[in-house]
Amino acid sequence: MMFVYIILVSSLLMPLADVAAAGFRFVSGWEALRAFGQKIQYNPPQDITSWASWKSALPTSVSGYPINNLQVVCSDSMAACSAANPGSPKHYTYSTTVTVAPIVLRSVICRSGNANPCSFTLVYAERFQ
Repeated sequence: MMFVYIILVSSLLMPLADVAAAGFRFVSGWEALRAFGQKIQYNPPQDITSWASWKSALPTSVSGYPINNLQVVCSDSMAACSAANPGSPKHYTYSTTVTVAPIVLRSVICRSGNANPCSFTLVYAERFQ
């Protein structure tokens, strides 16, 4: 019975725990991005061509996830908004980084192109106009 228990734990339960923990980290990262999107959805910049002061007033992290590369982009080409590019629709784009720490399935889960292969970048865009 002890032999069956050890085989069951090492071949089924520990890999399943790795997948579940990574899934929870990804879901938490997406929830943080969505929460940040809701925050900026209800507090858009007054002038899209000069939004530096608006950006500096926003939080830099949500629920422990850093918010990176915040940009206001215009038109379907997703080019940065400016006086030369005031097109609609207007979007916010930003990203965060999620790091997982698998125990058994490290070679399977950790396959990102980042410097840390267990670190994944999640990109999010929210339309505001």
